Amino acid sequence: MTLFTQSKLLAYARILANEQQSFPSKKLFFYLLTLTFYFLLSTLPACAATVKSSCPPKLVMAAPPSNVDTIFPDWDKSCGKPENFIYSRQQMLTELAEANVVYLGETHDSSVDHQNQLQIIQELQQHHPKIAVAMEMFQRPYQGVVDQYLAGKLTEQELLEKSEYEKRWGFPWKDYAPILQFAKEKQLPVLALNTPTEITRKVARQGLESLTASERKFIPPFSEIRTDNQKYQQLSLQAFQQHQNAGHGNSSGAERFFLAQVLWDETMAEGIAKFVKANPDYQVAVLAGQGHIVYGYGIPSRVERRLESQKLMQRSVLLSPPQEAITGKDEVAIADFIFKL
Repeated sequence: MTLFTQSKLLAYARILANEQQSFPSKKLFFYLLTLTFYFLLSTLPACAATVKSSCPPKLVMAAPPSNVDTIFPDWDKSCGKPENFIYSRQQMLTELAEANVVYLGETHDSSVDHQNQLQIIQELQQHHPKIAVAMEMFQRPYQGVVDQYLAGKLTEQELLEKSEYEKRWGFPWKDYAPILQFAKEKQLPVLALNTPTEITRKVARQGLESLTASERKFIPPFSEIRTDNQKYQQLSLQAFQQHQNAGHGNSSGAERFFLAQVLWDETMAEGIAKFVKANPDYQVAVLAGQGHIVYGYGIPSRVERRLESQKLMQRSVLLSPPQEAITGKDEVAIADFIFKL
């Protein structure tokens, strides 16, 4: 294993460890298997449709670095001049303003990430007053509760209680409250994207067929839960094999694990795509963990698939830089922009 690969494994261990903290009640099996899966995901070439470039993402910096070579080691000259990949915040915002869907990939426990999310949404809203905020932090059955809060019919405390926020998400509300307050003030739609925790857990244990009719209404039709990405599936099986070698799991469990991973992303992608179809004059800012956004494997490519008949521009931002060197070694860029402010 090269040092480059090792650094990528460590970087995505951090991403997924953070991602899984939102589901503390899951079995240790599902936690460890997901972590291993994203270790492997980060080491192999990606094939998202949204970002087709072997060149690295743009780095958003407060000031140009004195030595670009330290920022981009092993630079691929076919990408042009490395200084062209250093962006100011305003340059990034100019490009984001033209997108239909903007992904703001967060580290859940980073207050700075959430402050940047709010600032970007505020700046985009000045350019495009019709903007919706799509949030992983709220689960689908509680869309009505979110709507009631936005309409002034519920207090923040009632929103937290009725959406079971602490149980189902649990990260500090103070980090997300300003975003919801801004949406309420400006009367912006907020989309509750996430799959109910109990459904994801049940699918991981027993498969899709175990779901009741009432549970199925919170996820896409089975025909739209696509597990035909062979590279994605291969990564899942490799991850499961490593876990099995340690004395855990079986082959049917591996298939269900991959299915649960796909279900998670497909559910959120469906919510975004439905809104875009119904409201083509709106921009959508998606707040989700980095693990759902990197390389487009999670949400972005599945949104694009659902909207393939429409002209669609998507842009992704990682609000915390991955702990690895930024190079052009991947077939697809990890994101469009990475904050290094």
